[in-house]
Amino acid sequence: MAEVKVLIKGYAKELEKGWLACSTSILIKSNNKLIISDPGSNRKKLLDSLDKEGLKPKDIDFVFLTHGHVDHSLLAGIFENAKFVTFESQIYEDDLQLEFEEDVLGPDTKIIETPGHSAEHISLIVNTDKGKYAIAGDVFWWADNEEQIVDINKEDTAHPIELNIDDLRKSRKKLLELADYIIPGHGDIFKVDKNDKNTQKKKKQ
Repeated sequence: MAEVKVLIKGYAKELEKGWLACSTSILIKSNNKLIISDPGSNRKKLLDSLDKEGLKPKDIDFVFLTHGHVDHSLLAGIFENAKFVTFESQIYEDDLQLEFEEDVLGPDTKIIETPGHSAEHISLIVNTDKGKYAIAGDVFWWADNEEQIVDINKEDTAHPIELNIDDLRKSRKKLLELADYIIPGHGDIFKVDKNDKNTQKKKKQ
């Protein structure tokens, strides 16, 4: 079975003229490969977290990007030996771009389309011995000062030009149906309450 470990818990604090933000970054071990999901934008935190795992950027086999926003994708290029599985439905190795299968990251994983926060957004379902994890990117996310209540109708104001709220509701519902645990782009892992797929308070793992 695959393994999932959060390296950086994502954060997002709105400032007077911008944001202080970095996505949740996750280490996945699957099919004897090492995968980083959404390496984020805080280089020191990422390198320190890898070091604690006894890893260097050169050790990573794949980088999985849920979407292209810079707080999720800025550091992708530091992984010099990795192939990149992206929201553009392509796997990149240097200048070679190929379509990928939904389980390209291993038999215990499945890539699914989850548009809404942005038109080209994907998530990753990972089967572990603890249950199914959804690496959700910004299908679910919370600012630092928000109470983490899971609501498929929650507004998303970070990128209003790109937002499609109807698609986002569908993507949220899809992940709540598929997963036992959801790892949001910014905020705490939460356990899915299968009795309430619309609104629920967070339940930490």
